[in-house]
Amino acid sequence: MSCDFLPTPEQKAIVEWNGSAFVTACPGAGKTRVLVERARHLLKARGLRGGIAFLSFTEVAVSELDERLRKEKLLLPPTMPSFVGTFDSFLWRFLITPFGIPGSDVKPRLIPDLDSREVVPYPKARALPLKVFDRVSGVADAKALQRERLTTNDVGQHQAAALRMWTRFRTRGEIDYTDARTIALSRLRSPDTSQALAKALGARFAELIVDEAQDCNPDDLEIINWFRKIGMPVKVICDPHQSIYGFRGGVTNELTAFAETFPKQERLSMTGNFRSSRAIVHAVSCLKRHDGSGPTDEALGRYRNETLPLHLLFYPGSSVPKSVGEYFRALVDQLDAKPEDCPIVAATRTSGARALGIAIADDSEHLACRLAAAVGAFHASFDRGGRKEALEELHKIILRIEGHLPNKSYRQHMVELGDANLTWRPSVLALGQQLRYDPAVYASADMWLAKAQTLLASKLPKGGGRTIAQVLRNDATLKNLLSVPPSHGFSARTIHSVKGAEFPAVCLVISPATAKSTFDFLEVGSPSDAAEELRKVYVGASRAQRLLAIAAPNSQRKRLTKIFTNGATPNMLAIVQL
Repeated sequence: MSCDFLPTPEQKAIVEWNGSAFVTACPGAGKTRVLVERARHLLKARGLRGGIAFLSFTEVAVSELDERLRKEKLLLPPTMPSFVGTFDSFLWRFLITPFGIPGSDVKPRLIPDLDSREVVPYPKARALPLKVFDRVSGVADAKALQRERLTTNDVGQHQAAALRMWTRFRTRGEIDYTDARTIALSRLRSPDTSQALAKALGARFAELIVDEAQDCNPDDLEIINWFRKIGMPVKVICDPHQSIYGFRGGVTNELTAFAETFPKQERLSMTGNFRSSRAIVHAVSCLKRHDGSGPTDEALGRYRNETLPLHLLFYPGSSVPKSVGEYFRALVDQLDAKPEDCPIVAATRTSGARALGIAIADDSEHLACRLAAAVGAFHASFDRGGRKEALEELHKIILRIEGHLPNKSYRQHMVELGDANLTWRPSVLALGQQLRYDPAVYASADMWLAKAQTLLASKLPKGGGRTIAQVLRNDATLKNLLSVPPSHGFSARTIHSVKGAEFPAVCLVISPATAKSTFDFLEVGSPSDAAEELRKVYVGASRAQRLLAIAAPNSQRKRLTKIFTNGATPNMLAIVQL
């Protein structure tokens, strides 16, 4: 091991464990450092044959690990036979690209947002998302139709159109990650290809390490288990309480069941939190839904003795007030931290923005409203990567005005365009700056809209028969979306966007709409559909290093006080009525 790494007994056991293992790790457990030391241990082992495959589920996590491995000079370019990348990129590189798509001679092309297309079988037909329809049969999902208040009798032409679209995509070699998993699994399940793949991948890799495995879906777990079955040592590292991707098929109970397929001696844990103070570690532990039989997390890092308590901020009414942000800003003033490093986080942009007194509504059907929201988000930089997302939203609006996206998704258009250098960015950046809202310049929403119409009129297709005023129509809500970008530096970020990050201070906002069911689930285990909301709260709270404030509606004051007081030491909790 590195001479400057003093591992805990739990960390040391994982670094030196040579077989397969299922590892549960608390927030701030030092996973990246343990993975680096595992690489050092393996690469120094005599007789190591093959490389190491390090997989995770976000580019951020992969980039951090790759940077650390290179800095330690453990994996230098070219990294072969080792591999460091996302789970998706691993499947694409080793199970899709070398073989192509079944039934197609066309080189496969990855279109990540393929199923975001809309199905409109005839003029004036109701648009339905393509993801509602089965990729093989075109048959619509009954539950999805129920949400749309439709039945299968209402969508016969939609189903036929959807099947034609899926067939056309496959013929052109266009697939998304869902298709990639389906194809990969079919090859691993097939006796004709499984044995050959086992021989090839077994010769290439000596060990497979999957980090952030709580972000797996059931298909991913089957793929991971295939590697175990062929005799390859597999390390699965996760925190089941951070599984917050149910909307894209993420696992919950399946992960627990998968853990139980490992013998007891292969189930390891890391319970030392090197990120947060004792007050925050206690608060995060209180947000775990479990039977109390598991190990207790312990604060071990440089902030373990921080004296700032957990602040519970209770607000009145049925909407998050800006007093939440005002109180949090006062708390952060006590720290030697930059405001931009201390976010307000929430499950949705709307709740976080309201806590800062910022109006936001980027789901409007009116293009002018979406334009105003995108410009506002661009200047406010709402979440990590928010400026990039806002720029892409501005670009989508321009493309829609130009008439480029009625029959294809944004990603599909960009792949066809082949613009790897993002040549559109300078002009979109300039548009974002030109449309920055300033009440000293624009006396009314009408004036701002007139400016936007002037700047974008030239984007309309010639001979299209529509004016820019018809495309960018005024709406009563437009004036509420035009706001001056905040000057204090604080930002509102979504919980999904901060996953994997850490900050000196965090204010976690819990919406009145989800608060009751979330804490019902924590206390009694139902309603089951609130399980992921609780895990979001857990993820948001666990990002804090020195200061954590949790803002919740008054209706939850009594039981939240009880939840966080249980097991707390004196001065660990501060209760504030806003």
